[in-house]
Amino acid sequence: MAKNDVKTIYVCSECGHVHAKWAGKCRECGSWDTLTEEVSMPIKTASSLTPNYFSSSEPQLISSISTDLNEEVRINTGISEFDRALGGGIVKGSVVLISGEPGIGKSTILLQICKSISENKKILYVSGEESSTQIKLRAQRLSVSGENVYLLCETNIDVIISYIDKISPDLVIIDSIQTVFTPSLDSIPGSITQVKQCALSIIKKTKDSGIATVIVGHVNKDGGIAGPKVLEHMVDVVLTFEGERSQFYRLIRASKNRFGSTNEIGVFEMGDKGLIQITDPSRALLSEKPKNVSGSCTVCVHEGSRPILAEIQALVSKTVFPAPKRVVTGLDFNRVSILLAVIEKRLGIYLSSQDVYLNVIGGLRLDEPSSDLAIVMSLISAYRNIEIDDKTVAIGEIGLLGEVRSVSFVASRIKEASRLGYKRIIIPKSALPKDLPLLPQDFEIVTVKSITEILKLFS
Repeated sequence: MAKNDVKTIYVCSECGHVHAKWAGKCRECGSWDTLTEEVSMPIKTASSLTPNYFSSSEPQLISSISTDLNEEVRINTGISEFDRALGGGIVKGSVVLISGEPGIGKSTILLQICKSISENKKILYVSGEESSTQIKLRAQRLSVSGENVYLLCETNIDVIISYIDKISPDLVIIDSIQTVFTPSLDSIPGSITQVKQCALSIIKKTKDSGIATVIVGHVNKDGGIAGPKVLEHMVDVVLTFEGERSQFYRLIRASKNRFGSTNEIGVFEMGDKGLIQITDPSRALLSEKPKNVSGSCTVCVHEGSRPILAEIQALVSKTVFPAPKRVVTGLDFNRVSILLAVIEKRLGIYLSSQDVYLNVIGGLRLDEPSSDLAIVMSLISAYRNIEIDDKTVAIGEIGLLGEVRSVSFVASRIKEASRLGYKRIIIPKSALPKDLPLLPQDFEIVTVKSITEILKLFS
């Protein structure tokens, strides 16, 4: 290879834009400190640079395309919480990208899927990180029999595709995309060029053969999927594992789904025998809720098609430093800052000399504005050291003027609170549904228009 054919380029890890020189900021997407140095070399095999996806297809009229409604379109994994996040199962011919922190349970749940569907489906499990012995030991712990499950410890994408052709599996699992490489490129595995090229080859094979593919992706220090951002645009579904390794609960959330909703989540608990699905997350998250303690309030959020009750805890303590601390876990920090300013301006409760700590129990992250009212109530309860009735649920969005605004799915939230034995729910007055669900006689619905009315509940 001629020396002049080799040159150094700088590729943005966020958008994949190529720069001739290093810069602190990507001129395409504006991200800082995302340029990585790579060696650019000509492709050894010209046809491997850009796979011709539609070389064997011709334009067709939509009306002429036949569909068999009796044919199974999705593969049911046998794990209902995982299927819920996917929108009902893995669609044949689709590529699913699943990511998460190391040790959070990605490989574990994939082996559990192998256990569930191996009775009538053929699976090819490709591992580039672990040896066959390591995977066998984990499979024994999870009671995976191994029938119809083929294990391949390989990182060469050409070899992987050749075995896909040979075995013709129903499901292919690649763990992980950062370890796979193509020999047509001289860059190291995990580089942006290698990840993009290998992903293209996998997607092409998946679409041509109609098999289902699950790809495991690493995460960077910020929690995003490592590698080029374009990788998320190439695949059909992007699933993210949420939760801490030190906690029991794990959440699977879809940030992209071409075949279903992105609002659904799957809830799991890590156990000795792998991930155990939690079909009633509200009861599990509130199982250890303390009683007769200030600074705790229950909220009902809506994740996809189901309501979930969660506990918000607040701690307010006087500080001796000029700048008070603001520590927030499981909530949007900027949203909490706005609510603190509204409390000071509209209620006259000055928290500028107080350290504020907020936490959502169970590792759940609440991004829905309907949790505003519960946040404010927990802060007032902690500041005044007045307990909130443990059978009370609060939902509502709070505006800058202190008004309590309406939220969606109020009827289903009320029904969920009643099902779990709660006796009172505080909702915005404008959100009172016309058709209330059948409720117990002792169940009370309290409506409020502004946060000034909340203070009456603490008197």
